[in-house]
Amino acid sequence: QVQLVESGGGLVQAGGSLRLSCAASGRTFSAYAMGWFRQAPGKEREFVASINSSGRFTYYADSVKERFTISRDNAKNTVYLQMNSLKPEDTAVYYCAQRSSPRAGGTPEQFDSWGQGTQVTVSS
Repeated sequence: QVQLVESGGGLVQAGGSLRLSCAASGRTFSAYAMGWFRQAPGKEREFVASINSSGRFTYYADSVKERFTISRDNAKNTVYLQMNSLKPEDTAVYYCAQRSSPRAGGTPEQFDSWGQGTQVTVSS
């Protein structure tokens, strides 16, 4: 049974930074792609970033390119999301997800295990 536990969310002023972490357990972490998604109140869950199993390939939503960086440490079974230059529109619950494939994906339907989410609030 896969377990994903996010941490690192909080309240930050516009222009600030946060780093989210997601600790995974339950199966061989290094074999599977990981992703970050977010959901703001009244909106659908949207793709933020994903990374393939080795960490060599990363993909980003246009809205976060050049500001967010996804990375992973396979020795620690952890994926990270470094968020810089945060904007109020980045406010959402951020979810970590794992895909049953080594290839990174870009839609929620491609991921089959999810964390409980962590709140990120950016004040103006």
